[in-house]
Amino acid sequence: MANMKDREDAFENKFVHDETQKFKAMARRNRMLGEWAAEKLGKSGEEAEAYAREVMNADFEEAGDDDVFRKVRKDFDAAGVELSDHQIRRTMDELLATALEQIKDGE
Repeated sequence: MANMKDREDAFENKFVHDETQKFKAMARRNRMLGEWAAEKLGKSGEEAEAYAREVMNADFEEAGDDDVFRKVRKDFDAAGVELSDHQIRRTMDELLATALEQIKDGE
């Protein structure tokens, strides 16, 4: 019986660890996306940092990536930045891969 409990605890601990890593990677991706979008919008310095925080906060509106995508898409449209939905989503995917690698490497 103790063996089963140990296995159950190990699976639970791995799940918690994996979810924590995923949360950290998504937050890092959103920050990097915000920095990338800020540059496209012509923002720099404190204004760019504030915008990156706005993008990070947009992720708390609903589950998934759609809230973050909509924020960036809306801001690009308002500023006349001409990037396709595909380009934005591709950048989101690329930045997530970078964030996951950074988290894995302990950065």
